[in-house]
Amino acid sequence: MSDTFNKSEYFTWISELKSKIHLVRQRVALTINTQLLELYWELGKELYEKQKLSDWGNSFIEHVAVDLRSEFPEIKGFSRRNLYAIRQWFLFYSQKYQFVPQAVAQIPWGHNRLIISKVKNIEEAEFYCNEVIKKGWNRDTLEIQMKNNLFGKMGKSINNFANTLPEDRSKLVSQTLKDPYNFDFLKLQDDALEKAIEDELIKNITKFLLELGKGFAFLGSQYKIEISETDYFIDLLFYHLELRCFIVIELKAGKFKPEYAGKMNFYLSAVDSQFRNPEDNQTIGILLCKQKDRIVAEYALRDINKPIGISEYKLTDAIPDNIKTKLPSIEELENELMKKKENSNI
Repeated sequence: MSDTFNKSEYFTWISELKSKIHLVRQRVALTINTQLLELYWELGKELYEKQKLSDWGNSFIEHVAVDLRSEFPEIKGFSRRNLYAIRQWFLFYSQKYQFVPQAVAQIPWGHNRLIISKVKNIEEAEFYCNEVIKKGWNRDTLEIQMKNNLFGKMGKSINNFANTLPEDRSKLVSQTLKDPYNFDFLKLQDDALEKAIEDELIKNITKFLLELGKGFAFLGSQYKIEISETDYFIDLLFYHLELRCFIVIELKAGKFKPEYAGKMNFYLSAVDSQFRNPEDNQTIGILLCKQKDRIVAEYALRDINKPIGISEYKLTDAIPDNIKTKLPSIEELENELMKKKENSNI
């Protein structure tokens, strides 16, 4: 390789070239996906309209599936089941739109099928479509987020962001927080202590980060800060890559108390003073409590000058009393096992 085009320049050039090719491939894939969904939209519309005029009734779509698969055997999308899904998908969105909604057209058909099979309304469906686009979720991740009712949780925390952050940033931060957070993957009982919950969250950090949402980078637990020769320990410290700020999380095993907000305000001041760089945004605090009273929480945050959100978390879903009474006790289980063992020895 000549001196005028050395190895360093080559590697830079080839890296840029690869990036361009990846970008073009993504655009081509997006174009193909959009064209497919536009075809499905027209197909869904015609299936709906022609079925109403047909004498075949419910078997109309079965006839269409047979004819299309005969003509296009290599295409899997013309099965009877998928044609019903296409018709359902069209009817769902055509309540509001005349053409395929932009966000809907940008996600794969498999994601679309999953969404319309689970959601209650178009607003919720479009929320998940946009989340898939922004965060690149595969179907499994999308299903987990839907199962955990991400739509119902987003922006529901009690906070003072409107008073402590610029308007555009306030909305963005509000949408980042959930309420409640679901920690049932910890397999802990509702009366678990703060230390046990924190320890299990660290052990299950991957699932914890998934529940928090995209952008959280874990920095440490019981993170030490020194103020006036005294050590203080933050329960959990994160940096959010999209919000460009530190996030302090304090975990409380019981009900929210007003003094928690004052202590969090203190921690946020310390982090802003000691860790925050000029390019970082203001540090945000999240108080995770087992329970909160909305009015008490709102009063506690009213005159706090640092951005704080208060959310609840769930460890396990409570077992209804009528089901509890039907569950066998430990003694009953042991007796049953003993009976089976005795019978097997006869």
